[in-house]
Amino acid sequence: MHRSRVYALLIDTPEAEAAAATAFWSAALGSPAQRDPDQPQFTVVHEAIPGIVTAIQQTGDDAPRFHIDIETDDLEAETERLLALGAERVTTWLDCQVLRAPGGHLLCVLPVHSAQEVFAAQANTWP
Repeated sequence: MHRSRVYALLIDTPEAEAAAATAFWSAALGSPAQRDPDQPQFTVVHEAIPGIVTAIQQTGDDAPRFHIDIETDDLEAETERLLALGAERVTTWLDCQVLRAPGGHLLCVLPVHSAQEVFAAQANTWP
């Protein structure tokens, strides 16, 4: 048995467009934006979606898109669960499994990043 939950919505943006995208999404969502000093490719738009991290992610020259991050207490089990549902493995980035869902959307499966009390209260439990 393992648990997982949606952790983040990422607004993937080509690097050259990141500043304009950050200004737009911060204003559109009415939330301040702050670059992550530890991971400068991410700019967090604070509390844009309550309980979910919302961030602009600089993606080099990749196409603009949205993707979600799913955090889990068992990376292997959650990845296998999503593969069984029809996702396809794309790559591994740091400690994240990058998958493509049916329909073509990307998602990342990563270890728990939220506070333990948040994860415990909001995560789904899977057999």
